[in-house]
Amino acid sequence: MLSVTWRNLDFGRAAFDLVTCGCSSNASNLRSCSKTISRGSSSRGYGAKKLACYRGETGRCRVFSTKTPETLLNGDAEGAPAVLGLNNESRNPISLANLFEVVADDLIILNKNLQSIVGAENPVLMSAAEQIFGAGGKRMRPALVFLVSRATAEIAGLKGLTTEHQRLAEIIEMIHTASLIHDDVLDESDMRRGKDTVHQLYGTRVAVLAGDYMFAQSSWYLANLENLEVIKLISQVIKDFASGEIKQASSLFDCDVGLEEYMIKSYYKTASLIAASTKGAAIFSGVDSSISEQMYEYGKNLGLSFQVVDDILDFTQSAEQLGKPAGSDLAKGNLTAPVIFALEKEPKLREIIESEFCETGSLDQAIKLIKTCGGIERAQQLAKEKANLAIQNLRGLPRSAFQLALEEMVVFNLERIE
Repeated sequence: MLSVTWRNLDFGRAAFDLVTCGCSSNASNLRSCSKTISRGSSSRGYGAKKLACYRGETGRCRVFSTKTPETLLNGDAEGAPAVLGLNNESRNPISLANLFEVVADDLIILNKNLQSIVGAENPVLMSAAEQIFGAGGKRMRPALVFLVSRATAEIAGLKGLTTEHQRLAEIIEMIHTASLIHDDVLDESDMRRGKDTVHQLYGTRVAVLAGDYMFAQSSWYLANLENLEVIKLISQVIKDFASGEIKQASSLFDCDVGLEEYMIKSYYKTASLIAASTKGAAIFSGVDSSISEQMYEYGKNLGLSFQVVDDILDFTQSAEQLGKPAGSDLAKGNLTAPVIFALEKEPKLREIIESEFCETGSLDQAIKLIKTCGGIERAQQLAKEKANLAIQNLRGLPRSAFQLALEEMVVFNLERIE
């Protein structure tokens, strides 16, 4: 049975600079999954003083460190992907549409299946589900399931996705959707992705029942997969959601919350599901446990990096970009990485937060202090550190369009805070 405590989480720090290799590569076609994907030329560097260039079938220049293993975060295997940064102005931004192209057909099938899985016999719940399923979600979690499934299937000698892979992706998206509905109720959020939340449209009672129903339905489908390891893995995620919400609710406006506690809460609320998604996909491919554990670590580190980036954007983007009011987490007393770092430098910020923004303009003043005393920059570094670890967790996968997409998912996340 999966048992996760704060001691399992790696909060180590390491910073590396980005260096470009200076070469160029031409677009070429990569045949994969009965599809031809054309990828444009790109040159991306990875932090190291001495670099070696590798051109794979993708036509994309890959640069790997030739440093000693000890310098790459304590003993990583030679040739492991090195670390990413944000200061390379020459690269083209990554789009999710291009990133998910290699699993586009899988996602089309997923979208067709989701609403029928929720259950057409419940019109109100179906309507609530349609509201959030159609609210512009990125389908990142099921896409990760498909990418890891296809990347690991090659190792196991599978020709493609299994029924279990497909159903796991659907279960993961249902669980994620249920958690969003409940989160919006608990946070009293009126908007998500620029649209009215389920409880805003249908009331709290329906929203809670809709979330409960999707949790229950996903659990039923999960049990029918008849894989005890995956059942325990995903069941732990649902428990983690509750633990994360309790932790958050019990520490509102608490300026003594430290970075470790924040990371534990972020794991419970965000990274746990992503880690279970990637590990579950590997388990259904039938790969060795060492590979499935690396996929778990990849999902965990990617999830933590995503959460930190989301928390940065809460201060740096507009309400229109966020689809909700800017600074909304801070206004509700939820202290995230930028705030925790800023509190170390600015005593005045503590006074404002502990007053619960009772004075007019105090929230704007707090946000200004967070931006001017380095809270944003230090949170950016934390996001990069977790991204670095995620990249290294992919070193055991064979090179393919799917492995490349998993790497670029990490880069895409960091590009959100460029």
